[in-house]
Amino acid sequence: MRYLFLLFFSISFAQHSQKVDFKTVHATLLPNAIQKSISGEVKYEFEVLSSIDTIAIDAIRMDFTNVKINGKLVNFKNSQKALQLFEGFKKGKNTLTFNYKAIPKQTLYFIGEGENLQIWTQGQGKYTSHWLPSFDDVNEKVIFNISIKFNDDYTILSNGVLKNRDHKRNGYEEGFTTYNYQMSKPMSSYLVMIAIGKFAKQTAKTKSGTPLEFYLDQKDGNKFETTYKYTTQIFDFFEQEIGVKYPWEIYRQVPVRDFLYSGMENTTSTIFSQDFVVDEIGFNDKTYINVNAHELAHQWFGNLITAETGKHHWLQEGFATYYALLAEKELFGDDYFQWELYEMAERLQQASKTDTIPLLNEKASSLTFYQKGAWALHYLRSTIGAENFQKAVKNYLKKYGFKNVNTTNFLKEVNAVSNFNTAIFQQNWLEKSGFQVNQALDLLKKNNFMKSYLDLVQLQPKPFAEKAALFETILKSNDFYPIKEEVIYQLAEIPFEEKESLLNRALDSKNIKIRQAISRIMIEIPRNFQSEYETLLNDDSYITKEIALGTLWKLFPERQEHYLNLSKNWVGFNDKNLRILWLTLALISEGYEVNEKVNFYDELLDYSSSKYESSIRQNALTNLLYLNPNDQNILQNLVNATTHHKWQFTLFARNQIRELIKTERHKKYFQEMLPTLNYAEQNQLKRLLSD
Repeated sequence: MRYLFLLFFSISFAQHSQKVDFKTVHATLLPNAIQKSISGEVKYEFEVLSSIDTIAIDAIRMDFTNVKINGKLVNFKNSQKALQLFEGFKKGKNTLTFNYKAIPKQTLYFIGEGENLQIWTQGQGKYTSHWLPSFDDVNEKVIFNISIKFNDDYTILSNGVLKNRDHKRNGYEEGFTTYNYQMSKPMSSYLVMIAIGKFAKQTAKTKSGTPLEFYLDQKDGNKFETTYKYTTQIFDFFEQEIGVKYPWEIYRQVPVRDFLYSGMENTTSTIFSQDFVVDEIGFNDKTYINVNAHELAHQWFGNLITAETGKHHWLQEGFATYYALLAEKELFGDDYFQWELYEMAERLQQASKTDTIPLLNEKASSLTFYQKGAWALHYLRSTIGAENFQKAVKNYLKKYGFKNVNTTNFLKEVNAVSNFNTAIFQQNWLEKSGFQVNQALDLLKKNNFMKSYLDLVQLQPKPFAEKAALFETILKSNDFYPIKEEVIYQLAEIPFEEKESLLNRALDSKNIKIRQAISRIMIEIPRNFQSEYETLLNDDSYITKEIALGTLWKLFPERQEHYLNLSKNWVGFNDKNLRILWLTLALISEGYEVNEKVNFYDELLDYSSSKYESSIRQNALTNLLYLNPNDQNILQNLVNATTHHKWQFTLFARNQIRELIKTERHKKYFQEMLPTLNYAEQNQLKRLLSD
């Protein structure tokens, strides 16, 4: 009987959007950082299109009060998964109001405290219902108007245009402000967001007049230029290339700490990872450009039009990935574009040995949805021509704007502008597992740089003497850097005496990527090359500095003090890669600042604590477990990491503990620690000990 009820309930949900159309929502929200809760007053306007017994709004573990339909209190059912309404509504227009409160276990995150407090959301597909009563069904599109009341000292962001800020709405409370945001067009619920923090702000305007807002943590106020570089150009390019004006009224971006992914394309308001906030040196190794373009492309592909089911998810991620590549092509040229496609093809070919789920399947991998989806579009665009492709995309967006789509909808627009056989395309690229390697290579080889690169790769097994002259010619040329990197990598196993002149020529190039390749291949450094290798310590690259410092410290112990003094004030990326390496090396260097070693250790231990972002903590824990795996302070911080909201970090922590408890000593340490831990930590550790 229970099974039959669940079956009926799921069917009724599937029919929900056909019988009820939710138009707008006005929600006034009050996040509570102390309770890690959110409460609010919500007003939905909806239309009943045909007879229906129960109307449901997804709501995970929420409490409801004062539920009214058309101004009258009504009975309701709270299943802890949905607010179910079964009386008081009529055919035609209706109004629903209610108050609610939730303590979300996911999707709404409270990071840090006081000056470091950040509050942000991550809907990712269907999880907004954990913090806001809304719709997991992406086909239910609503105009969201969100008001958020919070402390005056913080910046509060949500979707749409900030209409005003006031102190008086819902009762005056000293020290609090309500930010009122409004949307003018509908969207799926997973794209709703809030972000609260101590942010600095800069603004710009696109060629078409769309206002842009850029945010950074206040401590990063000097990193706007390097973090948001090319954003306006990318926006202008997309409007021209896509052929459809940006469909929303404003676009803003904000980085937050410990975000779960690279970025999330919430409508008008992208949230992205703090790890992409870089200075001038960090920009040479890691940039926000591709993620920036990808999330912006989603404002058309995903937000303006939304795949009706997971089966068609490539229509969002494949398009966003491909248009991000097109933006980079516009910025950096065709060779860069082809190189990115080649690297994607390499990953896809390798993954295809075990990843056998095709693109047009809701269970396909992220690699398939994103990168195979992008390659499918590249093949299509290259075959029908850029002009026809642009026409098809433009017609597709205009026809289905603010609606839901499937693959057939898109391919019909391709058929309308070309004689291309979309049935065969769908069969080969979308429905067949694996990767179309030969078709991809044929396209890549049309680019002269890629043809030369692929020819060079074929020379790997050849004796050095047969290719030395070619290597020198390449290193002297103005060829795009990956072909020179390949030369360096092919030199890895060659005796130093034979490759010395080529290495010196490569170092003289001053190209950061080529010099970084040298830092990677030099496992041993002859004395007569030491000074040349040491110049890598001065490169404007945090990756090169890290590799070179570790290599030199290991190979030349008599120079350890010099290297440590030189790098003493290095910090590196957001994850403090250079500082954590320096502390580790300083601790294991005999005789180096002996009186400071306790302070060095305490600093490193502090970085492994919950005061810091997961990337910093993971770096610190990795090195601490190498230095002193018996320190119970380290082990306790490792257990705490298993309760973190970021799954990648918790996986790291669990795997480390699983390895440690293979020894009886560490198993005993963890068992003795159990009574000292909080409830969440105890639960995680007990599971690991019982595995």
